[in-house]
Amino acid sequence: MHPPTAPNALGEFLRAHREQVRPEDVGLSSAGHRRTPGLRREEVAMLAGISTDYYLRLEQGRDRTPSVQVVESIGRVLRLDDDELAYLHGLTRPKPRRRTRAEKPEEVPAGTLRLLHALPMPAFVQSRHLDVLAANRMAQALSPALRPGVNRLRAAFLDPAESELHMDWERATAAAVGQLRATMGAETDDPRMVALVGELSLKSDRFRRLWARQDVVRPTGGPARMRHPEVGELVLHREKLIVAGSDGQVLVVYHADEGTASADALALLGTLAVSREPDVSGPECDPGRVGRRTARRGG
Repeated sequence: MHPPTAPNALGEFLRAHREQVRPEDVGLSSAGHRRTPGLRREEVAMLAGISTDYYLRLEQGRDRTPSVQVVESIGRVLRLDDDELAYLHGLTRPKPRRRTRAEKPEEVPAGTLRLLHALPMPAFVQSRHLDVLAANRMAQALSPALRPGVNRLRAAFLDPAESELHMDWERATAAAVGQLRATMGAETDDPRMVALVGELSLKSDRFRRLWARQDVVRPTGGPARMRHPEVGELVLHREKLIVAGSDGQVLVVYHADEGTASADALALLGTLAVSREPDVSGPECDPGRVGRRTARRGG
């Protein structure tokens, strides 16, 4: 598998999804010997109404700007959902040249920090690179991987404690990889993303397999089931709120339904959190402090 810096992101995406479509899914016979899984290139071309030679040029990276109509036709044949189709369109649009600038430490807006520490439930702010930039006491009591300076994706795949905490770890990690690709969009040359994907591809077989699938998942909230070592099983809701005025920062909040055992468990977790050391960063601190520390640690 190539890292996302490979010069043919469009071809890799098309090839991965072509191999996931069974001939019978699109009304073709699967009889006969097939050297590779999924559809053949000529079958995609025929169903999309384009020449085999043109489709081959797309997969080989010799043509990277197909028309909107061609993209829509290929997306239909490959059975792409709305998020995957939007991602494919992004790969085929000309991208402006990015100016090379020194990377500045990320700062969480002061108002967001005040809100974060006023919330009575676990909450944290993560960057578009999935670094935890700030977290309240409850979040850090929920998981040590929610402290500032930790990369959420790196922890999910490389920290055994995370797979023990999350009862739906396999589903959650699959979604996380798809969300990372959606976040990257067409910016496949982002150096921070390149380094993160390269590291995880080397260290985690599961990440490498998931990344090769080229799945795209829109970042959303959803249910989260955990087995906490101190307060037991938790069935929570996870909300993801975009931080206005930031470069893709997201405020993530966990909460439980009122009157449930999980709500009682969260209340107990809050009591334990208050009795321990104070927050790593509080609303009274310099909002950029966490970002500077994250940058020094290298994410």
